[in-house]
Amino acid sequence: MNKVYSLDVPPAYPRGASQAHSSLENESVAAVHRVLRAVRRRLSLLVAVFLLTFAAVAVFTFQLTPRYTATASVIVATPKQKVVDISAVLQGLPADTATVDTEAEVLKSRSLIAKVVKRLDLIHNPEFNPAVAEPSPMQKRIKAIKGFIKSLVGIHKAEAKPVANAAAEKATLDGVINAVLGRISINRRGPTYVIEISATSENPQMAADLANTIADVYLNNQLDTKFQATRRAQEWLDSRVSELREEVSNAESKVEARRVQLGALAAGGTTLLEQAVRDLNAQLSVAQGDYSTERAKLDNLNTQLKEGKSIDAIPEALASASILELRKQAADIARKKADLQAKYFDTHPDVVRIKSEEEDVKRQIAAELQRLVSSLEQNVTIAKVRVDTLQRRLDSAKAELAQSNRGSVELNDLERDAEASRQLYKEFLDRFKQTNELEGITDADALINSEAPVPGSPSFPRTSLNLALGAMLGLALAAFVGLITELLDNYLSSPEEVERVAGAPYIGQVPLLPATGNFTKAKIKPAEYLLEKPHSGFAEAFRNLRASIMFADIDKAAKTVAVVSSMPDEGKTSMTYCLGRMAAMSGTKTIVIDGDIRRRQLTEISGAPAEVGLLEYLFGETRLADAITVDEKTGLHILPLTDRKHTPRDVFGSRAFDALLNMLQQTYDLIIIDTGPILLLAETRVVTRKVDQVVVCARWRKTNRGILRETMKILRDFNANVAGVVLTFVDQRKRAHYAYAAANYKAYAQYYKND
Repeated sequence: MNKVYSLDVPPAYPRGASQAHSSLENESVAAVHRVLRAVRRRLSLLVAVFLLTFAAVAVFTFQLTPRYTATASVIVATPKQKVVDISAVLQGLPADTATVDTEAEVLKSRSLIAKVVKRLDLIHNPEFNPAVAEPSPMQKRIKAIKGFIKSLVGIHKAEAKPVANAAAEKATLDGVINAVLGRISINRRGPTYVIEISATSENPQMAADLANTIADVYLNNQLDTKFQATRRAQEWLDSRVSELREEVSNAESKVEARRVQLGALAAGGTTLLEQAVRDLNAQLSVAQGDYSTERAKLDNLNTQLKEGKSIDAIPEALASASILELRKQAADIARKKADLQAKYFDTHPDVVRIKSEEEDVKRQIAAELQRLVSSLEQNVTIAKVRVDTLQRRLDSAKAELAQSNRGSVELNDLERDAEASRQLYKEFLDRFKQTNELEGITDADALINSEAPVPGSPSFPRTSLNLALGAMLGLALAAFVGLITELLDNYLSSPEEVERVAGAPYIGQVPLLPATGNFTKAKIKPAEYLLEKPHSGFAEAFRNLRASIMFADIDKAAKTVAVVSSMPDEGKTSMTYCLGRMAAMSGTKTIVIDGDIRRRQLTEISGAPAEVGLLEYLFGETRLADAITVDEKTGLHILPLTDRKHTPRDVFGSRAFDALLNMLQQTYDLIIIDTGPILLLAETRVVTRKVDQVVVCARWRKTNRGILRETMKILRDFNANVAGVVLTFVDQRKRAHYAYAAANYKAYAQYYKND
């Protein structure tokens, strides 16, 4: 038995409240450290993304064909000296912004570019017309292979119908023009009247020739336009003056003929019709007012009757003599009825008779009201007919008035047309005389400011800029990829993270064995390595883990411990066996129980003979002493599992298992149970309720946070006493990239290098 020492154990688990006072002071430093650790652990990925991006940009840049840009400039709207102080047919361009912008668009017109194409013979230049380019050897080989394949499969391309030469030439010219337009840039230099013409080509001489030719063709085009416009203006004015002379003569003849046709009526002979229209308008207004009045009376009477109002509330009824007379009769009958009812019962003949008379008077009043409604409806109908009649008469009068005035309107139109023709004829005649006096316009409205020199260096691609952008893009993509991978990282990496996710203490770690990737497939078995290297960091980790478990509860020493994991292959079984060996080597009488009925891994890695074991003892088939085997190297007792085809469903919930635990506690100082994955097996959850402490294994960088949260939730639901969480398979070389460590890997290696 071990001695018990009085220890002052802090009430909280590591990194608990004792460090809370310093967390705020180191918060900013910790944030920087977290960023640096994230960069270190993703460094290979970040470098790869950066290098790939930069290399892609560099390869793309160096494969581009160099292009050269030459720039010429012209000045638009220079001051002109007018020979004749008149509004010329083609005058100098005004010096305003809209004009300069318009001329910039003219420089990009297809008609002007077509002249440039013809002057430089760009149709036969492969740069602008790929159809005349000599195919490369690779293109020739590809074409030959395609032809060979088509001949093998029997595909023969139908011969294309010959295209008319004119259409083919136009299509070729349009393609070259589009290519040239894609290689030139026309820009105004600030708020000045200078327009810059930039041309780009793979040949520096061609770039300069193209820019200078566009400027020269632009000036020549202005001169040609002026000469042709002047000539066309003279021809057009001559023919137009003759036409206007004939139009004036015809217009004056029509005016005189119309005056003769109208005679005295031209001064206006429709006064009577106008008076008639005014009278009919007045009568129509009165008739419409009467119709509205009658209609309102009818609507009011119908409304009062529909609402069941008293006759006293109906003005039309009060104005009827018949209804007034009937109301008097009704009043007399009502008075008599009251007297008779005061003397006799309702069944008396006189009372019955007077009631009959009363009903008859009411029917007469109702009939009289209905006759009043019919009378008003007839009045409304008559008023409506009168309105319609007056409207038709008014429309007829207006039509006659319009027809009568049409003659005067036509005459006025003829006089205006004749006057307009005379004015237009006079203006064109004066313009024709002035145009004939002009000697022609010999100066263009622009001049060349500077010719384009042959460029000495390419303008495209800008290698240094592209490489700088590639580096910036590489850094941005690397940062983005690093951020995404860091945000998607859902695996447990550090003690702080374990405690935050699990809500339980972090009680230790099991380092990864040298030159191996896991426990079960290592060249050296973990349990053997523990014996061969008793002073190694691997062995020290189990000493710390044993101490953490033993003192997890200072009020009660842990005697029964269940080692659980969320999923298979998290190092639970190897850790259980190594922990048991370390406890046995420390002098603690220890037994480990293989509680994973399905896989029996503890039995396999310990090499214990399994003729009888836990199940046989629980079923009463053997004695406990016969089922327990002893590890000869450490003195560790092992209760294995046999390979039984039939596995009972409720082994650990039985009374036999409870009795076994009570019996073992009387004999052993420490009982460690290797269980199955708690998320997969129900019996593991039962075991956790019956032990003093539960140790949860989580594989470093393999177990994700959600699985650990689910495991801890199950343990809380079963009221398990969790000692803490252990990280397994921890790579000491990479651990510093994920969490703060008091000493780095080199320091550990230096300390344990001789072990």
